[in-house]
Amino acid sequence: MARRVKKERKRGMKTARAQASAGTNAAMAPRRRPGRPSLSNEQLLDKALDLFLEQGFEGTSIEAITAAAGMAKRTVYARYGDKTTLFKAALKRAIEEWIVPVDRLRVIENGDFERTLLAIGQALVANMMSPAGQRLLRLTNAVSGRMPEIGAFNVKVGTGPTIAYLADLFRRHLGEDFAEAEAAAEAFLNLVVGGPSNAAAWGVAFDTATIDTITRYNVRLFLHGMLPAGSGLSAPHVAALEDENLRLKKLLAEKLIEIDRLREAADAEG
Repeated sequence: MARRVKKERKRGMKTARAQASAGTNAAMAPRRRPGRPSLSNEQLLDKALDLFLEQGFEGTSIEAITAAAGMAKRTVYARYGDKTTLFKAALKRAIEEWIVPVDRLRVIENGDFERTLLAIGQALVANMMSPAGQRLLRLTNAVSGRMPEIGAFNVKVGTGPTIAYLADLFRRHLGEDFAEAEAAAEAFLNLVVGGPSNAAAWGVAFDTATIDTITRYNVRLFLHGMLPAGSGLSAPHVAALEDENLRLKKLLAEKLIEIDRLREAADAEG
């Protein structure tokens, strides 16, 4: 019994010495320094976009981006490979976040067609005239010639869905047989939205009141043409125009038939 107790005591002393030695080694070992917190991919793209917007594509280097992001160059290269790929990813993400969703445009609709167009125009113009909108417009214009896929992406996620929505809106108010709905939607964007935003991108300064005045006029011009506000064609005038339009169509058809007959006669003589 005494011999067994002595063995267990020796074993316990060895275990205690081993634990003490391990503790000493752990205390003497150099502590691992915590690394810099890694930015999320969204944060990296935000940092990169800020520099691209401020300095342009050519004026921005990977070194500047990594310094601003507090990130190693190898990490950025591992994620995107090169500056061009990083630029496209940052710009595409910014475009997706900046465009006005179609669902928001639908919420703007009201019972009056002209008031609906005005509200939609004001929302789109405000988005284009915002600081973010102007910076993106200038940057995309600067690189679109060399990177046409950026413009194609903008059309795919922004312009294309907006034109489809406007065309549907026009058909709902003007009739399902309105054949020029898509062309009218493009004209609306070019006149109402593109006019002031493109001028601002070229450095023309507008105050809020002027932008609102321009938008209201362009919507009315789009919908009513050059007729003075409050005026309109009377029923007899409309009827006269319809009759004249029908007369011209008949005359054109007759002339086309006559041309075909002359062509056939010429072929027969030849």
